[in-house]
Amino acid sequence: MKRTTGILLVLLLCLVLGSCGQQTDGENKPASVVVGFSQLGAESSWRIANTASMEQAAKEAGFGLMMENANQKQEKQIDAIRSFIAYQVDVIVFSPIVENGWDNVLTEAKRAGIPVILMDRMIETSDDSLYTSYVGADFYAEGRKAGEYLIRKADAMNAEHLNIAEICGTKDSTPMRDRQKGFMDAINGDSRFTVVASVDGDFLRSKGEECTIQLLDQFGKNGIDVIYSHNDSMTLGALNILEQKGVLPGQEILLITVDGEKEAVEALKAGKINCVVQCTPKLGPAVMSLVKSLTDGEHISKVTHPEEGMFTDFDVLTDPSVEGF
Repeated sequence: MKRTTGILLVLLLCLVLGSCGQQTDGENKPASVVVGFSQLGAESSWRIANTASMEQAAKEAGFGLMMENANQKQEKQIDAIRSFIAYQVDVIVFSPIVENGWDNVLTEAKRAGIPVILMDRMIETSDDSLYTSYVGADFYAEGRKAGEYLIRKADAMNAEHLNIAEICGTKDSTPMRDRQKGFMDAINGDSRFTVVASVDGDFLRSKGEECTIQLLDQFGKNGIDVIYSHNDSMTLGALNILEQKGVLPGQEILLITVDGEKEAVEALKAGKINCVVQCTPKLGPAVMSLVKSLTDGEHISKVTHPEEGMFTDFDVLTDPSVEGF
């Protein structure tokens, strides 16, 4: 009876992990290093491109990649991390959907001797030894760039006063907090700007549409001069609603966005978006480079930021370098 129970437990673990065979590097060769990767979802083109970057980089490095999609649920990410610990992967990488609530599971990873790399989003913890490194954008700097663009645009327009509506990302996530703070810090003290509303769009295009309908119902098209949105998906949703309501996006209401998706950059070139702050999803090579260093026993940096810029309606938009991902 005990033998049967043990076999059933092993089979159950295999189902949770998706496979209990040896991980391969994508070419059916045994992988010397296995990475457990918990992606928070597939809510945007950015996230899909980020996942593709991780898969390609792992393949090129010859690492096995055990990937779980959490579909925007923290409990699924915690379950995935525990499954990686049970499998005894070499390194755990995850993009936390929110900042809080990770100490228990990351303590389990630490006790198991498995290093953890945070990708794209940070966590709130009193013990930063629970993670080894963070790889991702400087979200505060992205928010400041958006605010600094708006100051320059207001100067060029000789604007006396502009009402700003903010469409925020997922509540309590790192990009939401930092993109908001960076933007607000940049425009703080400039009496020309009033933020009339900050609404939660959860980084989703559909929510961007819902938020814009709500904002137009509340303020009317003449009560909003600028929409600052924390990502392209929400911005593109807002743009769609503005056009449906007969508002000229990029002209009657300025649109400022963050990410750099191809569709958003094309909308910038068409004059429908005014500013696109870049946030690259192509973090896979940097992550896998750190994984290699860790498994080689080397020290790695606590924080790694990619180089990022922005495209605006002040630029020469026919330049070949102005392109999205």
